[in-house]
Amino acid sequence: MKIRTLFPVTGVVAVSFILSACSSLNLNSPNSEAPSPGAKGEPILLTIRHTQVKDTQKKRLAMLQEVVKSTEAKVPGLSITLDGVEDKVNRFEKLRAEMAAGNPPEIFDLFGGTDTKDYVKANRLLDLTPILSELGLTDKFYSFEEFTVDGKIYGIPMAGYVEGLYYNKKILSEHQIKPPQTWNELLDAAAKLKAQKITPFALAAKDSWVINMMCNTMWVRTAGRDSVEGFLDGSKHWTDPDVVDAFQKYDLLVKKGYFQEGSLALSYAEQQNKFSSGEAAFMFDGSWANTPLLDPEKSAIAKDVGFMSFPDMGGPGDGFINGGWSNAYGFSKKVTPAQLDAIKEFIRQMYNEPMQKRQLVEEGMPPAMKLQDTSNVNPLITQILDVFATSKGAFPAFDSRIQTKVREKLERGMQELVGGRTDPVTLMTEIQKQQDASNKEETHTN
Repeated sequence: MKIRTLFPVTGVVAVSFILSACSSLNLNSPNSEAPSPGAKGEPILLTIRHTQVKDTQKKRLAMLQEVVKSTEAKVPGLSITLDGVEDKVNRFEKLRAEMAAGNPPEIFDLFGGTDTKDYVKANRLLDLTPILSELGLTDKFYSFEEFTVDGKIYGIPMAGYVEGLYYNKKILSEHQIKPPQTWNELLDAAAKLKAQKITPFALAAKDSWVINMMCNTMWVRTAGRDSVEGFLDGSKHWTDPDVVDAFQKYDLLVKKGYFQEGSLALSYAEQQNKFSSGEAAFMFDGSWANTPLLDPEKSAIAKDVGFMSFPDMGGPGDGFINGGWSNAYGFSKKVTPAQLDAIKEFIRQMYNEPMQKRQLVEEGMPPAMKLQDTSNVNPLITQILDVFATSKGAFPAFDSRIQTKVREKLERGMQELVGGRTDPVTLMTEIQKQQDASNKEETHTN
């Protein structure tokens, strides 16, 4: 089919990712003026930091390699080095250290929201606003909001994402269970499945960020889509009853034994393995999980996967979905004129309709650019895009907005909750203490 836009107004305009007014990263800002260009004819060197390092990301890496080859062919003397680093290590360790030292790669995988604001404040990122205008790309994307600071754009989204509940169609059908639309229906389904010795939810809690994907959506359901902004400005508290309610409901799933057994010892890949092997009925995950789920060589349920928004929980956030465009390529401000020209060619080769269409068809990655043609898309991908488009609106992942110390404390605390070493009320009290301290710290910084 051919359509003019992929998401209707309700699925795009409603995505209001409010950027914070201050930064929590303490970085020095040495002179960031680009060095003088080398003599004419000298080699042009660029390094691209990417995160396509997993076995399930081979196709994405191959596409990047094609872009590198075509970019080098267009720019005489250009040589590009690919530097692959695991996503979490890049975001929370390597790139932050490089930014603090003032020596990031020329091109790198960049997370939106707070990360981008931190690096802009440190004067590390190249302003892409005039470049996007020069290349005629400004109006080609769904949203630059997570990469916009003071009206300037500092990152170009590679693809979109949507988080929700994957389900095994075959398991649900065999047990006469319809995809649950409410919290009580979800509980009923989980109880029925467990009674049949089927794991209701695949979960790998060793990687603590995985736990908070579903938690994030649950507290938005009960407390509203603007709850994180409320935590930041003090109008909302983690200890509010509607927030605690979500964590108590999550704790109920833990206590009922509805999650994968031994989850605290399992890394993220084991969550996908449990689900893709047909051993679990549900898995809360992001659309980046599409590739292994749809690969018949790796997935026993490639033709039996469905996707839905998390069920309604009776709160103001019902119907909203965690989705948007949080991952992008960012560019160092400290580049030569020759390197800048090469960067522009890289952008031309990476961001165009054919490449975005390939990502959608081959990898199931929701496009960052407005495609004119979305034919030949896998039915699961079409379902995911429809779920996003028909939602009441979207909200950003909490870790793109919340302070680092709050995120880290919540991640550790949720592992303790899953392990039975704390309770929701105690945990939320501790999180609020850290939130108050982090908010105060930001106020003093600014």
